[in-house]
Amino acid sequence: MIGAMQDFELRVSTMIDHAERQSGEREIVSRYADGSLVRGSWSQVARDARRLANALARLGIGTGDRVATLAMNHGRHLAAWYGVMGMGAVMHTINPRLFDDQLAYIANHAQDRVLIYDAAFAPLVERLKPQWPTIEHYVCFDGEGEGSFDALIAQESDQFVWPAGSERDPCMLCYTSGTTGNPKGVLYSHRAIVLHAMTAVTPACLAIATDSVVLPIVPMFHVCAWGIPFATAISGSKLVLSASNDAAVLCDLMHQEGVTHSAGVPTVWLAMIAHVDAGAPPPPLEHVVIGGSAASRAMMSRLMDMGMNVSHLWGMTELTPIGSVTKRDPGFDALPREAQLDLLSKQGATPYGVEMRIADEEGNTLPRDGVTSGRLQVRGPWVIDRYFGDERARAVDANGWFDTGDVAIIYPDGIMQITDRAKDVIKSGGEWISSVDLENEAIGCSGVAEAAAIGLPHPKWDERPVLVVVRKEGANVSEADIRAHLSSRIAKWWMPDRIFFVDHLPHTATGKLSKLTLREQFRDVRLDEPAGASA
Repeated sequence: MIGAMQDFELRVSTMIDHAERQSGEREIVSRYADGSLVRGSWSQVARDARRLANALARLGIGTGDRVATLAMNHGRHLAAWYGVMGMGAVMHTINPRLFDDQLAYIANHAQDRVLIYDAAFAPLVERLKPQWPTIEHYVCFDGEGEGSFDALIAQESDQFVWPAGSERDPCMLCYTSGTTGNPKGVLYSHRAIVLHAMTAVTPACLAIATDSVVLPIVPMFHVCAWGIPFATAISGSKLVLSASNDAAVLCDLMHQEGVTHSAGVPTVWLAMIAHVDAGAPPPPLEHVVIGGSAASRAMMSRLMDMGMNVSHLWGMTELTPIGSVTKRDPGFDALPREAQLDLLSKQGATPYGVEMRIADEEGNTLPRDGVTSGRLQVRGPWVIDRYFGDERARAVDANGWFDTGDVAIIYPDGIMQITDRAKDVIKSGGEWISSVDLENEAIGCSGVAEAAAIGLPHPKWDERPVLVVVRKEGANVSEADIRAHLSSRIAKWWMPDRIFFVDHLPHTATGKLSKLTLREQFRDVRLDEPAGASA
């Protein structure tokens, strides 16, 4: 029997077309790195997207070709997203916070043909150009004259017929942070992004509506800004974008533009709270979403005191990225504050579109009893099946379950709580730091026999790395020596907050470093206090 309903492909181009038709004059406000404020609209973004599509076609860019961006949040970046994906190419957002070796690897692995970047990253681009042989064209978003984004699209027509491809075609490429070796690429389909956006706008998820004014603090290079640039196109919301994450800039922008919804990692909210504590009026936010790393009860309580509705969000690059969000059952508002915080501290329940379970090491499903812990696994239409460039090996088991690498508990009502990490990665300010890579670089320093990197709690950054080192016999390598060695080999924000010297490191029965023992050994170290004597 043939279905009686119409069928059409769910492609990203349908979202920008919808935004232009239904909410064309709704504002897109951009605050650039130089402090300039530019007002546009969904109609202007749509027109610029079509102009860019014409320009890229003129440069020989076609279906499936990768176009990279190295940029913060602003309207030109948004137009680039829709133009690249609309024409059938693949948008590749690059995280500028990665260190040079990773940036070189990512662009080469993706085989990017075009790079569009912010002027603030020009020194980085010039430094890495010799290492990016596949990139044929460089365009500056906020530059002037030849070579700028505005010049590229200025003479192009704003008429472009989006190709009618399959919704299962690839359209966006994001790389993981390389927690175990090189970063891995996750290639999103049009279908995954559209379905994710349709769920994201719902009250049970991000609660974004037509009358919402949304300022995503999470960068557009970080897992597509949690899908907010797509969700706001569907809802027709006013979208406010800032290239700066400075608390004073953001707070002023929120007041000026009447921002109601925002989303970011805990560090930005800590900075916002500090700004308010220094005398600034609280921002007029109604809904705040916190993700990237666990939010503290104290921080959430302070935001609630300011009149904000706070939600916790958990996700991954491999999930496009939303996997769970705070679940509010009837009666939540009547609960005592501590009971509300108990709920908000958990990672929440899955929205429609994601299935979740916990499993033992053999892959058997474990009970949702709020007590039993197991490996957290997910599946669904916006969950990864295989990594980019590794099409032969699936990233899931035979039944489609993707192992997230986290250990969790699931309660009978479907609420999930992460209890530990299966891998010893360090999460600082919402970004991953690979303990293995940090250790390997440290061991390369003359005089170091063995090194272990662990994450310890930090009041601002959630976690910061600490390096525990065993010297080679007879060596007198110092903390300054190790920092000098690391300085040219890792990103600045990977630099350990403390370096301790010990006689030996604890190992398990199989000879592996016992990170659990080390975390217990150094649990009393306070990273918000001046460094004391080495252990």
